[in-house]
Amino acid sequence: MELSGRRYPIGIQNFEQLRTRNCVYVDKTELVYKLVNTDQIYFFSRPRRFGKSLLVSTLEAYFQGKKELFEGLAMERLEQEWEVCPVLHVDFSLTKYTELRDLTGQLNLFLSRWEEIYGKKEEEEGAAERLQGIILRAYAKTGKPVDMGGHHDLLDPSSTTDSTLVTPSQRRNRMILKTAFEKQGFANYAPEWWHYRLLNEPEPTLHYYFPVWDGMTSAGRP
Repeated sequence: MELSGRRYPIGIQNFEQLRTRNCVYVDKTELVYKLVNTDQIYFFSRPRRFGKSLLVSTLEAYFQGKKELFEGLAMERLEQEWEVCPVLHVDFSLTKYTELRDLTGQLNLFLSRWEEIYGKKEEEEGAAERLQGIILRAYAKTGKPVDMGGHHDLLDPSSTTDSTLVTPSQRRNRMILKTAFEKQGFANYAPEWWHYRLLNEPEPTLHYYFPVWDGMTSAGRP
């Protein structure tokens, strides 16, 4: 089926195929951008054929930095950095899972493919160990230190936790850190994004002394 020279994407669940085959596409990439740039956890529960696979495929293209696929869409205007990230995409629609071995076989196939890219250690036997190793090596191979928009102890207006002087990505990283600390009972010192204190200290009147070694050789130290 066609509409003004464009095809209806019937049966197409791959974002790259949809965009390169001149298919009709309702632009929802602004929602995708908002989804990625918040520090919330989302669970999507929808019936079959409601676009879940296409959404995951869109996220994959976005994280892989395929800017050309988003030309003319809201994402092109919103995203300024287009960083390339390693993506581990698990697709359970490839077969039927009537027995446990069907599931374990499919998981092993995914893990084996990723290990071809990122390597494998002999001691990694179970699925969980293998996946953990893959993630660590993917980070070591392609990752970078998390960009927080400045080093700690940088006494500058841009160091405030919610500063608008840093990029959206840097501010998002700060908010992720803040949320993680707050869930564990810490409070942020707003002028310094790296500064946190434990709210309910078990011994608030007890002070600790940690001698600081400046690296110079001295008596009793190597």
